[in-house]
Amino acid sequence: MNEPIIKVGLLEHASVVRGTFEGKFEVNNEFTLEGSYEVRNDHGLAVIIDRMGKPYARGNEIRCRAESGSRCRIHDMMIGQKFHWERREDQVFDGNFLFLNQPDGTLIVINEIPLEQYLASVISSEMSSSAPSEFLQAHAVISRSWLVAVIEKGRSMTGPAALCTIQKEGEITRWYGREDHLDYDVCANDHCQRYHGLGHIRSESVLAAVQKTRGKFLVYDGKICDARYSKSCGGWTENFENTWEDIPVPYLVSVNDSSLNRIPLKTEKESTQWILSTPEAYCHTNDESILRNILPSFDQETKDFYRWRVGYEREELENILLEKSGIDFGTVMDIMPIRRGSSGRIIQLRICGTKHTIIVGKELEIRRWLSKTHLKSSAFAVEIVHGAKNIPQRFIFHGAGWGHGVGLCQIGAAVMAMHGVNAEKILQHYYLGAAIRKLY
Repeated sequence: MNEPIIKVGLLEHASVVRGTFEGKFEVNNEFTLEGSYEVRNDHGLAVIIDRMGKPYARGNEIRCRAESGSRCRIHDMMIGQKFHWERREDQVFDGNFLFLNQPDGTLIVINEIPLEQYLASVISSEMSSSAPSEFLQAHAVISRSWLVAVIEKGRSMTGPAALCTIQKEGEITRWYGREDHLDYDVCANDHCQRYHGLGHIRSESVLAAVQKTRGKFLVYDGKICDARYSKSCGGWTENFENTWEDIPVPYLVSVNDSSLNRIPLKTEKESTQWILSTPEAYCHTNDESILRNILPSFDQETKDFYRWRVGYEREELENILLEKSGIDFGTVMDIMPIRRGSSGRIIQLRICGTKHTIIVGKELEIRRWLSKTHLKSSAFAVEIVHGAKNIPQRFIFHGAGWGHGVGLCQIGAAVMAMHGVNAEKILQHYYLGAAIRKLY
């Protein structure tokens, strides 16, 4: 195979896009623009306007090709959308750009860039560029593998499959993919993998990690691996089928994130005890110097990634549930796990109210229903504080981990690398039976 050109969706549903061409860009093979620009909808067509207010091109799509050394800055981009660290920042990108007009009068912004250039930004957006070299190399391999695997899967499908909902009496099961991106291969946010432009590449070590692993993929049984990863597994990683489709993936199974021999969690009692304790694990570290080395600045704001606690007054939780699920539960009387995975993550959760009782899954839908943004994970134990007439007054969620927990644990893998474990051993730990292969 040859190195692919990736189409990254930077913005969607944008009413107007403002930025700066830092260098010359050829627009629709007709005009050359440099400096400030604005793209907006004008009478049903996208139009690009220069810094003097002069419109240069209009149409359903506007293509901007970068001349050598030119870059594009986009102002006020949202990152971490709908997550607890959401914010806006300016971002600068290499490559070419495509502005697509949408029927509702909004715009999609797409960055076309070679895969290896894309990876340098991904790795240093997901983690810090000062992280150990062996970890950065491992991350380059899995980010490359995941993207190509899901692109191949998406191209083999006949229609979008981003959202799968199974609904029957008293039960809603829902999981999310990324194949809804029909106009591009991958988005720039946590829904796929972070891609925050050139500003986050602050060290030559990232470029070196990408170069050392160029064309290298994680492969299982002759196929490129769908190499999922999350920020912190909380001590155990999770099985693929407990988060997405009910199809076991042999290299995405629950593994113990430590060097100790441990028996997988099997019962509700074992899971609760695990979550309420702080056992040794690679991703269990409170060492500020380690976290500064491996986490981006905005992730360092989250101190409670390994074990966390969130509490709600009952009325507040009822309002969140109504807003996020669309269901009026009435007075919420109980919240209880029905089924968990090996990491303690809840796959099915029963919410009992005076008006409705619903079983909800899978893990991301549970996290969305129980928070204004997302709970950090679905590995939690529920504490209920009762008041008069045994009616709940407060619900407290004691949780473990940050993210879905499938595949590589980013903090755990970075700590392993700091202890001298090389990239290949790290990948063997998290992806059982998979091997590294150079494919271009």
